[in-house]
Amino acid sequence: MSTQTISLRIINFERFCFYRMTSKYPFLEKIDSPADLKKLKIEELVQVSQELRQFIIDEVSNNPGHFGASLGVIELTVALHYAYNTPFDKIIWDVGHQAYAHKILTGRRDQFHTNRKYKGISGFPQMNESEYDAFGTGHASTSISAALGIAVADKKKGIKRNVAAVIGDGSLTGGLAFEGLNNAGIENTDVLVVLNDNNISIDPSVGALKEYLVDITTSKTYNRFKNDIWNVLGKINKIAPNAREYAQKLENGIKSILLRQSNLFEALNFRYFGPIDGHDVLHVARILDDMKNIPGPKLLHVLTKKGKGFKQAELNQTKFHAPGKFNKDTGEIVKLKSDLAQPPLFQDVFGITLLELAKKNEKIIGITPAMPTGCSLKIMMDELPERTFDVGIAEQHAVTFSAGLASQGLIPFCNIYSSFMQRSYDQVIHDVALQKLGVVFCLDRGGLVGSDGATHHGVFDIAYMRSIPDLIVAAPMDAIELRNMMYTAQLGKYGPFSIRYPKGRAQRVDWHQPFSELKPGKARKLKEGSDIAILSIGHAGNLVQEALKRLNTSPVISIAHYDLRYAKPLDEEILHSIFKQFDRIITVEDGTIVGGFGSAVIEFMCENAYQIQVKRLGVPDRFIDQGTQSELYKECGFDPDSIISAIRSLVRPGVLFHVG
Repeated sequence: MSTQTISLRIINFERFCFYRMTSKYPFLEKIDSPADLKKLKIEELVQVSQELRQFIIDEVSNNPGHFGASLGVIELTVALHYAYNTPFDKIIWDVGHQAYAHKILTGRRDQFHTNRKYKGISGFPQMNESEYDAFGTGHASTSISAALGIAVADKKKGIKRNVAAVIGDGSLTGGLAFEGLNNAGIENTDVLVVLNDNNISIDPSVGALKEYLVDITTSKTYNRFKNDIWNVLGKINKIAPNAREYAQKLENGIKSILLRQSNLFEALNFRYFGPIDGHDVLHVARILDDMKNIPGPKLLHVLTKKGKGFKQAELNQTKFHAPGKFNKDTGEIVKLKSDLAQPPLFQDVFGITLLELAKKNEKIIGITPAMPTGCSLKIMMDELPERTFDVGIAEQHAVTFSAGLASQGLIPFCNIYSSFMQRSYDQVIHDVALQKLGVVFCLDRGGLVGSDGATHHGVFDIAYMRSIPDLIVAAPMDAIELRNMMYTAQLGKYGPFSIRYPKGRAQRVDWHQPFSELKPGKARKLKEGSDIAILSIGHAGNLVQEALKRLNTSPVISIAHYDLRYAKPLDEEILHSIFKQFDRIITVEDGTIVGGFGSAVIEFMCENAYQIQVKRLGVPDRFIDQGTQSELYKECGFDPDSIISAIRSLVRPGVLFHVG
């Protein structure tokens, strides 16, 4: 048994003893599985919910994670596991950042302090982590399709069980969610969609669907009528078993009159129930138990409040989506010393630069799929709201919407997180690149992002973007390069343009400098050398710089460093000079080495018949779990120490050098 495993068990035992001694969570400490939850009287679920809420507040205030979303679904989570026979019954949590209470109730309470940490439990559901995680979810809008697939498979295998998809109103704006609803409506399966309606994803929800849900939830006349007729008919249901079925038909007609519109979900052949108070755990549990016996596709509309039970999170839902460390008594965000007097975040460099460029170029438009705060487009949105668009969680639409704008001579800057851009690949090819439209893609969170883990690492974009004809693929090493690449892209003479940059801070404090054009396909030499050449792209070049500072090789061995800037087009002129001068090359990138920047360099070498030794450093051909960025750079083998080791491996026998 490893030392790390022994230490983890000791920590878990100490935490277990602490909970027992303090009895802070007298109900929760006895729940190691949903089977334990079912032993309680239904009235005791109120206390369980209160303890769960306090447990999450205690833990997440010290160990940062997704806060508001999980607080908002505590009662719903308790009710689902009380009514359902999990893990036999299946619950799929859309996005997954709302599943903290689910994890705590399903045997991971004593491991929850490792949430989102290196070698700890994931911040999202993972099938390989627990049998209670019915489907892995990290991106939005997938739950309905997955739930339908499980339900159809059960039907074919003759298995009778309950399958529920819990999806937020923000995720319902994604096209995949509508595709799932459309298909589920014609399949005779007993799938339940729980619509967790809190009117917000990370930023406030937008679009016509949001307005539609507001109409339903605010129609007091309709809701009062529905509750009255449902309760009355429920009392006579034992005498007339079909009473509620007839009531549903009657209700559909009255609903059209009172709401002056048909019900969208019932038009898709879903039995619609609600809206109900999602924080009344007893009512939700009883409704869920009743609905288990209703056949066919069903939708339960549940009203919740994101951040419920923590005043500051309720008042500032965007800020407390994932607030970092905070004081659980006052709600004050803890400012780390490392945050003070630091270079800006790359996302803020984007936001500030875009506003600056937009003021000079009236053709510039900003677009984001539901992430105006996360990507800092909100900086432009606050000052130029008529030229910025939050299109909701709809990445495919964001890309094609941008293509439409570009077709009319505008210059759209479409900002999408790298891992989310994967959802829009066909649109990039078919709607943008094929038509040579000047859309500028700004891919935030390019590379390993840290504690969000495998679903959110943006490690594939260089590989998948550089295979597309007529698309420029750029990666800035610092804030100045990001500004200048954005400036270059909006000049309107280079066609579709992709710029990827990492999560975290830029390297320089003096980043706000005059613009200059960085011609695509032009690299720069950062350090002279004669023995080994290191070629890097993007912010990984800073890791190379750190390694070279620590590597005291002079005068024994001389190492050159080049910042390529563009994965496509490559600077072939400088590559020819490098391959003619050096017989040992190292490539470094914060992205997959399969088809990535290093692969592009090797392709160049083969096409030009060079025969030298090339060593590629980057993300290996496997999915990487959560951890700090530094921990993951080391695991993947391109942190400064790993770069030094790679240099050592290429040094000829007998040559000695040391690290300073």
